[in-house]
Amino acid sequence: MSSSTTNTTTIGTIGAPSRRNTELAMLIFAVLIPVFAYVNVGLAKDGSVPAGVLGYSLGLGLLAGVAHLVVRKWAPYADPLMLPIGTLLNGLGLIFIWRLDQEPSLGPAMAPNQLMWSTFGVALFLAILIFLKDHRVLQRYTYISMVVALVLLVAPVFFPGVNGAKIWITIPGLGSLQPGEFAKIIIAIFFAGYLMVKRDALALASRRFMGLYLPRGRDLGPILVIWALSLMILVFETDLGTSLLFFGLFVVMLYVATERTSWIVFGLLLSAGGAVAVATFESHVQTRVHNWLNPLELVNGGVTETAQAMYSFGSGGILGSGLGQGYSRLILGIAPKSDYILATVGEEIGLAGLMAILMLYGLLIERGIRTALAARDPFGKLLAIGLSGAFALQVFVVAGGVTGLIPLTGMTMPFLAQGGSSVIANWALIAILLRISDTARRPAPAPAPSTDAEMTQVVRP
Repeated sequence: MSSSTTNTTTIGTIGAPSRRNTELAMLIFAVLIPVFAYVNVGLAKDGSVPAGVLGYSLGLGLLAGVAHLVVRKWAPYADPLMLPIGTLLNGLGLIFIWRLDQEPSLGPAMAPNQLMWSTFGVALFLAILIFLKDHRVLQRYTYISMVVALVLLVAPVFFPGVNGAKIWITIPGLGSLQPGEFAKIIIAIFFAGYLMVKRDALALASRRFMGLYLPRGRDLGPILVIWALSLMILVFETDLGTSLLFFGLFVVMLYVATERTSWIVFGLLLSAGGAVAVATFESHVQTRVHNWLNPLELVNGGVTETAQAMYSFGSGGILGSGLGQGYSRLILGIAPKSDYILATVGEEIGLAGLMAILMLYGLLIERGIRTALAARDPFGKLLAIGLSGAFALQVFVVAGGVTGLIPLTGMTMPFLAQGGSSVIANWALIAILLRISDTARRPAPAPAPSTDAEMTQVVRP
């Protein structure tokens, strides 16, 4: 009797749009808008086009173009909006920092250094996409990442404080770096790896109380440890921002991993209790809270920085005073180019412009969450939600502090504010999200069509 033999192979992939042309079109706008803003500031300040507009245009366009080509080759199915949004925010940040450089009372020029750090950030972005072929490799370094994150968080304790907070380390030849910016990414890797293994145990409930399933007592250990570590950061480094980010990130990822609302309730209770306890004896935190509750109170003969920011927002109104035509020189005190750069944004492009900036952040966060939903592996899901959550928490605590919603923290607005550590770390964050997105959106291999010869091939005895 004869038998038929067929060879099934998998070649090619199911047709799916890579959306790289969409990314390229958005990148063109992401470069043109900051260039237009650069020209606008020059015309408003001096009545002429700035001399460096050509160099800035070419530099930003080159960075965006190289990044696009690398994404097109090494992550062809990645999300098409993350890179343009990051480029636009980074470009606008450079413009606002350069605009503040025009005010001699606000210190030395920082825009050239920020452009240099942005270049390093894009270089790290390219390196991650080229050499990190699969994000699941990071899972192997779960506990190593915990050790590295703790070293980064503890390191600032041994260096002098800046504006009352110990969040900086000084490296000879490089200047000051903020290790907490890199720690948020490494912590997210550790949490993703840890919760992927422990989520089933953490999801178990002991009993129901007031509509909530309470976790078992022995499962409270991880959240209590993280709570204690965040309090230690707040006490020894007086860094409210990193403490909120560190603890909030763990609670968010814990909730996503276990789908237990009770973890959110416990997290809020612990964070509130810890903040009240530390504020009772830590003078720096007390000052931040006091200035938040009494923004119009005179301090050393002048109003607080929070009040100055409120005046800036009020002066800007709905449409703003115009780029380069605000009174940023009046915002003295705590770093107007970093902590309070949103005040300049609100004054010069108004509520409408400020909401557009916040919508860009919201869209970037939404694309990160969308990536988490599309990820096919649990580690990728948790890592994407962790990175997106860290980014969202940082935007919230910075914007909330400047607008008076919460006490001011020592963190910087991602991409927009002055800070080399921040811009480098956030470009790395976007690169990892793009790698997860590429893996999630990459079409599955399709079976190769059988040829007529294969279908009719018969092996005779």
